[in-house]
Amino acid sequence: MQANTTSVRPRRGERIIAALNRDPRTAPHGVRNDALLAVALALSAVCLGLLTDQARRPDALGWTLLLAAHVPIMWRRRRPLLVLAAVVALVAPYHALDNNHGAPLPASFVALYTVAVTGRPLRTILTGTAVLGIVVSVMLTVNAHQALGLLRVSGWVIAVLFFGVDVRYYRQYVASIVERAERAERTREEEARRRVAEERVRIARDLHDLLAHSITLIGVQTSVAVHVLAADPERLDRAAIARALEDIAGTCRTARGELRTTLDVLREQGAESEARGPLPGVDGVTDLVGAARLAGARVRQTVRIREVPPAVGAAAYRIVQEALTNVVRHAGPEPVVRVDLHEKDGALHLSVTDDGTGPSPGGVPGYGLVGMRERARSVGGTIDAGPRTQGGFEVAAVLPLMITATTGEGAG
Repeated sequence: MQANTTSVRPRRGERIIAALNRDPRTAPHGVRNDALLAVALALSAVCLGLLTDQARRPDALGWTLLLAAHVPIMWRRRRPLLVLAAVVALVAPYHALDNNHGAPLPASFVALYTVAVTGRPLRTILTGTAVLGIVVSVMLTVNAHQALGLLRVSGWVIAVLFFGVDVRYYRQYVASIVERAERAERTREEEARRRVAEERVRIARDLHDLLAHSITLIGVQTSVAVHVLAADPERLDRAAIARALEDIAGTCRTARGELRTTLDVLREQGAESEARGPLPGVDGVTDLVGAARLAGARVRQTVRIREVPPAVGAAAYRIVQEALTNVVRHAGPEPVVRVDLHEKDGALHLSVTDDGTGPSPGGVPGYGLVGMRERARSVGGTIDAGPRTQGGFEVAAVLPLMITATTGEGAG
C-alpha cells in the first residue's frame, strides 16, 4: 500500500504570521517581491500625482524623479542604507521643484521602514534624523512655509522608524523562542540516541556475560563426560556420566531462563520491563562458585557483606561471573581460585585471583575485560585486571556502595 505523503498546507493566517516573523533579508524571492512592491508603490505615486490640482501636478522632470525614486526599492533588502540614500537623493530635488509632496511618501516610508527593521536602533535614529534634516533643509531653500508643514508630518516618519524597530525586536524574540525550541528538541534527540546506545551496550554486556559463562561451563562439562566415556570403556562410570549430563542440563536451564529475561527486555522496545525480575546480586556468587567447581576449578570464597544496592550487587555478580568464566577457560586444569568480597571505607572490594597459566599468547581478544570495566564504571567504581607477579591472574574491583540513580543505570 502506498503511503499518503500529502502535506497539510498552512492556512492563510499562518502564512501571514510566518511572513511577518521571517527576517526580510533571508526571505525567499526577495528581489521579485520587492520589484512587485516597487511597481505597486509607483502606481500609487502616479495616482497621488494625478489627483492633485494642476498647479502642483509634476512636470516631465518631476515625473522622472518620482518614478526613478521607486526603482531602488527593488534592492531594499540587500542594501537598505544605500537604497534609502538613493531615494532621498531623488526625492529631495523632486520636493525642491515644489511638486506634489505626498506622492513620494509611500516609497520613502518603505525605505525608512526597511532601514529600521534591518539595522540597529542607534543607526535607525541617526538615519531618521539625517533624512529629516536633509529634507527640511532642502525645503527651507524653496519654501519656508512648506518646510514647516513637513515638520508637522515628521511624526509619521518617527512612527515608521519606531514601528520598524518594534518589528525587529519582535522578530528577534520569535527567533530566540524558535531557537530555544530547536535546541531543546536537539537535546531530546541526543538524549534519546544516548539512551539507545547505552541500552544496546547493556544488552550486549548481558548477552556476553550470559552466553560466554554458560557456553564455557557446558564445554567443560561436556569434556568431562567425553573423558569418562573414553577413559575406560570396559568400566563405564555411569554415575559420573549422569552427573556430567545433569550439570549440562542445569546450565542449559539457567542460560535459557536468563536469555528469556533478556529477550523480554528487548521486546519492550527500550522501556524498562516489569517482567525482568530482580537483578542478580552478591547472593548469587555462591552459585557461580559452585558452577566453577563443577567445571574443575578449586574455588575458595569469602563473602563478608550482605546489604548491597541492587545496581552494585548486579555489577559485582557480573564481574565475578566473567572472572570465573575466564578462569575456567584460560587458567588450565584444576586451578586454585580465591573469590573475596568485603566492605571497606564505604565500598565493596572484590577480587578474583587464580594460579593458572592465563590466556594463551596470540589469542583473539574478547569482550570480557571490556565488559567488566563497563560494569564497574556504570556504578562509579574502578577495576584492575592483569597477570600476577607470582603467577596466575587477578581481577580487583572497588565499587562504591552509595551511588546516584543516574550512575546506577544499566548495571543489570
